[in-house]
Amino acid sequence: MSPSARPKAAAAARATVRGRVQGVGFRDATLRRARELGVMGWVRNGPDGEVLVHVEGDVPAVAELLVFLHDGPPAAVVDGVEPETVKPEGHEQFAVRGVPAGVFVVQEHQATAHHYDLRLEVDGVMRSWAVPKGPSLDPAAKRLAVQVPDHALAHNTFEGPLGDGGVIVWDRGTYEQGGRVPWPEALDRGHAVFVLHGEKLRGGFALQRTRDGPKPQWLLVKRRDQEARSGSDVVTERPESVVSGATLAELTGDQVG
Repeated sequence: MSPSARPKAAAAARATVRGRVQGVGFRDATLRRARELGVMGWVRNGPDGEVLVHVEGDVPAVAELLVFLHDGPPAAVVDGVEPETVKPEGHEQFAVRGVPAGVFVVQEHQATAHHYDLRLEVDGVMRSWAVPKGPSLDPAAKRLAVQVPDHALAHNTFEGPLGDGGVIVWDRGTYEQGGRVPWPEALDRGHAVFVLHGEKLRGGFALQRTRDGPKPQWLLVKRRDQEARSGSDVVTERPESVVSGATLAELTGDQVG
């Protein structure tokens, strides 16, 4: 069944599992059980030694995974599980999150045409896409992203005048690769899911290739999760550099556009 044809999940829950639950195979065991039950969502290690789980699907299957969390794998010692009912987020698989994949950067660039460069670290280089309208936190906003040549990691910190225009570091941080298909194979296939941990961009995103050719075209889409902001325009709301605090217009003398 395609994602668009899949019925909406009947129930969803978010749970925090406390105890000796990290470093004992808890995430992998939860992933296996979730896929056996056919539920969607994610599992990740939390910052204070806990395991965080989001699960959605049929009511009995969601309840059964929550029961599993009270035991976990044999090496785990669960002190408690704190569940809460939440809204389904529309996940297409159950995946392990919290495994760093590298860094990302978004540079706002005034060149022949004004655009934003999204770059993701993959195998030691920055895979790059030019996004004319910039990224969005609104899942309804599907942004054109034109694939451009890879860049070196050293370019990530560049900010300043460039030719007749300039560049600012609009956002930066780390990211996690998502989905069932490993990277870079996911990018080669043309559909890649990832989670950004930036100062402005956070949560799940997807890149979907729509056209091949010398400059392949993709769509950059925000996934429906707790970081989504319907109706927002983050590039207008937050125009400043995360490095200097200056806007591109200030850097270039109001020549942006």
